[in-house]
Amino acid sequence: MQLSVDPHSATPPYEQIRAQIAEGARTGDLPTGLRLPTVRALAEDLGLAAGTVARAYKELEADGVVETHGRRGTLIAAAGDTAHRLAAAAATEYAERAHRLGLSHPDALAAAVTALGLAYPGTHPEV
Repeated sequence: MQLSVDPHSATPPYEQIRAQIAEGARTGDLPTGLRLPTVRALAEDLGLAAGTVARAYKELEADGVVETHGRRGTLIAAAGDTAHRLAAAAATEYAERAHRLGLSHPDALAAAVTALGLAYPGTHPEV
């Protein structure tokens, strides 16, 4: 696994690490079950503080990209099930909040489509 961090980038180092691992997991370059280096080992390899790598791993775990198994370490998770489950939970939370705010169905849907357009520039979400 080859990761690099550009110290001159406007993107924080933890986000550069998170994005590279997430992309590798998404494309299959980092296969399900692959054991990632320990936080300390990766931090040392990249010349970063351990807390920086720990934050990247924590965010990857929250997104369902990796799973931490104590002594077995941090492994690339099976992408499909976790990603869909987390997205469904976020969508449910959004729907409940939009309802509490009194938004109509079309207004809540329009807000979600707008947010998707901001998250995925250049795409045209279908409703």
